[in-house]
Amino acid sequence: MGELRVLLGDDHTMLRHGLRKILEECRDWHVVAEAGNGRDAVRDAVALRPDVAILDIAMPQLTGIEATRQIVGRAPSVRIVILSMHSDRAYVTQAMQAGARGYVLKESAGDELIAAIDAVASGKTYLSPPGAHMMEADLRRGQNDKGLLDRYESLSEREREVLQLVAEGRSSKEIADMLSFSPATVETHRTHVLQKLGLKNTTEVVLYAARRRIIS
Repeated sequence: MGELRVLLGDDHTMLRHGLRKILEECRDWHVVAEAGNGRDAVRDAVALRPDVAILDIAMPQLTGIEATRQIVGRAPSVRIVILSMHSDRAYVTQAMQAGARGYVLKESAGDELIAAIDAVASGKTYLSPPGAHMMEADLRRGQNDKGLLDRYESLSEREREVLQLVAEGRSSKEIADMLSFSPATVETHRTHVLQKLGLKNTTEVVLYAARRRIIS
């Protein structure tokens, strides 16, 4: 694979710098941007249209999976590889359903990440560990594991954003400033989140987000 433009999204600065060094030294690839949270990753992906975006699955403000949904919707030419500590089938399913083309474990980052970038840049899918190839077969046959889906899928894009920010402990004013909404609009989204998910208060929102690993 020749020259590629790559975006790195991860909230750990040292990891981003390490990945940049690996990618730019091994191949004729150029890291066009580094993002420390999911919201910045979406902004940079839409503005810069890199060939490939490498996104950590667990980022503040917006998870890698939610960032993937938004990038695919706004900049579909960007091919996304999710970088994760989790090999659970649930996470692979969510990532691929969101539109990711690759899924690589952080412990394997290096040669395997390079292979994943090569694959997705060529229009292919790359999944790791080996057991995840079973998921690829499921997706090709159009099969979904309904046990992995819940009412989260009924939330709108903005409601999912508000859910994560509330779970991270941000106030309605902070969320309003970040999303360019009025505090009243944030409260409306917050109410809809509680209603759709069957939750009663912020504590239950935090517990729900933790169970789904929207927050760590």
